[in-house]
Amino acid sequence: MAQRNLQKWHGARNDFLVEVNQPDEAPWWTPERVRAICDRTSGIGADGVIIATLDTPVAMVLYNADGSIAEMSGNGIRCLAGAVRRSTNASWTSLEVQTGAGLRTVTLTASEGLTKGSASVAMGHVTLGEVLAGTLGTAQVGNPHVVVADDAAWTDAEREVHAEQWATMMGGANVEFVRVIDSQHIVLRVIERGVGWTAACGTGSCASVAVLHRLGLVGNNVAVDNPGGTLHVELNSAFDATLSGPFEYVDDVEWPTE
Repeated sequence: MAQRNLQKWHGARNDFLVEVNQPDEAPWWTPERVRAICDRTSGIGADGVIIATLDTPVAMVLYNADGSIAEMSGNGIRCLAGAVRRSTNASWTSLEVQTGAGLRTVTLTASEGLTKGSASVAMGHVTLGEVLAGTLGTAQVGNPHVVVADDAAWTDAEREVHAEQWATMMGGANVEFVRVIDSQHIVLRVIERGVGWTAACGTGSCASVAVLHRLGLVGNNVAVDNPGGTLHVELNSAFDATLSGPFEYVDDVEWPTE
């Protein structure tokens, strides 16, 4: 039986199925096929599927679990870098990737062989937007975000209702619920567009730090505790963000094409 060969990786437990292809590989993935493989009951289970094409630069196409296309993922791009390096048995420490949000550079800062490490990503400019009623602000990190002060009295069901309302105002967006611990430390939970609750969100971490920094609530170098692990965001004076965090190989995956 014909099959697709993928690798499962995660960054702070934000998990992706990565397929590494040659430039002449014919497109195969469709929204329906992505939904099938990402299903956590009847499929393999993942927050998304990443297609990495070994061109110059490497091209990244990211599908959300619901089959929609996402412009960028800060955790996903680290997973892509790990999968490409493992597939090619490479020793490079920096990789340029063409994403739906533009060219991004991943730099490995630590590595345990070809299956585990940490990396930083030059995420580009965080564009701050309007402040929707009931929120701290909005931002674009190649993809749209709404940042909200979390309320301990809310249930997750209530958060989901609020998130849908705010996301609809943006025409679709990730919604981050944040708590500020101090000027260098925040806690974040996120409902991602096209996925739902996820264990971590890299672009959401960048968006949250930028919005909170504008409000004077945090500095420009912040640890962001996501449910799946801690990410670090550094902003320069122009609101360009650098995201740092782990990435780890889980397993090889074979998925039938029939």
